[in-house]
Amino acid sequence: MIKEQINSLLLEGDFPEVSTERELIETHISWVFICHRFVYKIKKPIKYSFLDFSTLEKRKKYCKREIELNKRLTNGIYLDVVPINKLNDHYKIGGKVGTAIDYAVRMLKMDRTKQMDQLLVQKKVTKSDIQNLAKKIALFHESTTIIHQKDVLDIQEKFNDLEAEKKYLAAQSGGGKYLTIIDNAIKISNTFLEKNKELLIGRLRAGFFRDCHGDLHSRNIFLLPSPQPFDCIEFNDDYRQIDVLNEVAFLCMDLDAFGKKVLSELFLEYYNQFFSSMKSSKEHHLFVFYKAYRANVRAKVNSLRAKSAVNEKERTKALSEVDKYLRLMESYLKTLSL
Repeated sequence: MIKEQINSLLLEGDFPEVSTERELIETHISWVFICHRFVYKIKKPIKYSFLDFSTLEKRKKYCKREIELNKRLTNGIYLDVVPINKLNDHYKIGGKVGTAIDYAVRMLKMDRTKQMDQLLVQKKVTKSDIQNLAKKIALFHESTTIIHQKDVLDIQEKFNDLEAEKKYLAAQSGGGKYLTIIDNAIKISNTFLEKNKELLIGRLRAGFFRDCHGDLHSRNIFLLPSPQPFDCIEFNDDYRQIDVLNEVAFLCMDLDAFGKKVLSELFLEYYNQFFSSMKSSKEHHLFVFYKAYRANVRAKVNSLRAKSAVNEKERTKALSEVDKYLRLMESYLKTLSL
């Protein structure tokens, strides 16, 4: 579907449920309709170096893949794939009347006030929440597929990709400071990975690279009676098949970014009790590097958001996030360069 069709579906289209609630949220790769009981997620017809939703067949395939993968960690949230049909310039989700022009993942609507990022802001995330979440992730990692073959040094290229944002960031007010941070970060990263190549290879051989969630941060977690991580990466296996410490580092970095360092340390402590995957000081340094990498990626994503912002308010907010994550990345790397 294209944006004009999405707007028509929003304003005049038919949905499987009778609902006066119909909210549209747009991300860089999807459109999400939030209704009274269900949520419908439609993939944009786009193609990037890391993602290909360019054909109807591929979008249907990845809708099915999204449900399959997310059911590993959720219970009753991901339901099915439904067609989006067109009949006489009228759009309808579900049913068999008309021609299927796209597909949507149908999910049960969850209580958005229970999303972990919101609860963190409200200071409502408890020690018990962290313990339950750590146990869930540890048990998931322990049982998920072990990855035996992977280029463990491909993270170097991914880390250094931040360099592509230097020109844009340098043009911003006070942007010179970012060039220094990025250049130093790449230098430290290259040195660290060269020194720890055998450690990474050893972790691959030991079975610590697994088919994980891939996008584990607080916005992708509901803290209900049982924690429910959702929205794992389905469009690129490489982004999901990673060192378990890389996955855990994402959530811990996110907690650090919220100013919740105590919760971050607590999560890591509990996780390692349930699934012992960090047993040495070298592995702890690797964990810190992974946190720096995750902050690096967040900085890049927000730089891209700033570039595509539709107004000054959005651009300023995105650049503020760039600053936060670059400085967080820098703070992690300083401990590795001592």
